[in-house]
Amino acid sequence: MVYESPKTLEVCNVKKENNKVSRLQRAQWLRAAILGANDGLLSTTSLMIGVGAAQEGQWFMILSGLAGAVAGACSMAVGEFVSVSTQRDIEISVNQEHRSKENSSLQEIKIETPKNDQPIAPVRTPAMKVVTKMKEEEENEVLPNPYKAGAASALAFLCGSVFPLVAAMAVGDYTARIVVVVVVASVALALFGGIGAVVGGSCVRSSATRVLVGGWISMVVSYSLLKPLDGITDRKMGKSD
Repeated sequence: MVYESPKTLEVCNVKKENNKVSRLQRAQWLRAAILGANDGLLSTTSLMIGVGAAQEGQWFMILSGLAGAVAGACSMAVGEFVSVSTQRDIEISVNQEHRSKENSSLQEIKIETPKNDQPIAPVRTPAMKVVTKMKEEEENEVLPNPYKAGAASALAFLCGSVFPLVAAMAVGDYTARIVVVVVVASVALALFGGIGAVVGGSCVRSSATRVLVGGWISMVVSYSLLKPLDGITDRKMGKSD
């Protein structure tokens, strides 16, 4: 049986804790990217379906999707930038308050020295050095970057918007175009929902079903609200019966 000293166990525990924190941070970024892509997919698809209900022209549908994708990406970037900036300010304030409390508590500690006035040097073993270094790195952890967060959110939104845009560009017939856009968006929604469930540790089937049903409801509502405008548009363009 191999005996491990308490210091060695402490080093291993610190390493495991750091790896756990690193995995959680990566999972949060991945989940945020999936949610951004899902938002871009559903928002752009619903907008294109609604515009397609009011106007049958292919380029009307494509241009509305492009406009929605750009506007949504900018909105996501600004929102994420403001959110992460606020989080960064809070973390800086908390860290400064924590350091000030530590400094004040250290000033209250009286260090006793021997009669020859020679201070006692603390023993620094290699294990303690590793633990101290890890703790310092954890305390000096890099704060979230609002610029990177905003850019990542905008990019994820645009990636999700690509699916309905490509589907609308590939099909010229009106009815077939609507069907293809809905099918492609449904497959992508189920895929994003499943990936999000895997990252979050939830049930893949139920998560994909919720996302898919929610997407269908959004598409139906958009189509139903804007479909009455089809007759108004036809009359203004001289196409009424």
